Amino acid sequence: MFGTVKNVALRLQNIGDNVDLGDLMFSLCYLPTAGRLTITIIKARNLKAMDITGASDPYVKVSLMCEGRRLKKRKTSTKRNTLNPVYNEAIVFDVPPENIDQINLSIAVMDYDRVGHNEVIGVCQVGNDAESLGRDHWNEMLSYPRKPIAHWHPLAEVRLLFLASPLL
Repeated sequence: MFGTVKNVALRLQNIGDNVDLGDLMFSLCYLPTAGRLTITIIKARNLKAMDITGASDPYVKVSLMCEGRRLKKRKTSTKRNTLNPVYNEAIVFDVPPENIDQINLSIAVMDYDRVGHNEVIGVCQVGNDAESLGRDHWNEMLSYPRKPIAHWHPLAEVRLLFLASPLL
């Protein structure tokens, strides 16, 4: 039909100042001796309203990525009817020290819908492949092992960028 896609990369982009999707605060902590990466989703603020009620039912989905492939995914609980949810939920991934440099975390704030599909409110990414704040937060975590490092991250729209997609 259309062939297979060899690599799919997520491209995160803020489209001007007009699109304010909100912010997400989370902490990162890495324990190299245990090979344990912990992301604690703390809270979000000023999320974009996705429901006709003027609110959203947000939850956060965290994907452990390696070379564009999702290795594992976890999600928080859903907070009903709010644009400023508080989570304080820790998500733990096992990542050996020899692999930490190849890992990225893709974080998506989602709106739960009882009917139809859950919608993406916005996304952010942390890791060596991330841009600006996402890379800085990651490097700070690596510089201070065993210490949780928390920052606010602006949410961006997600765009798919297809790379190396030969037709077969």
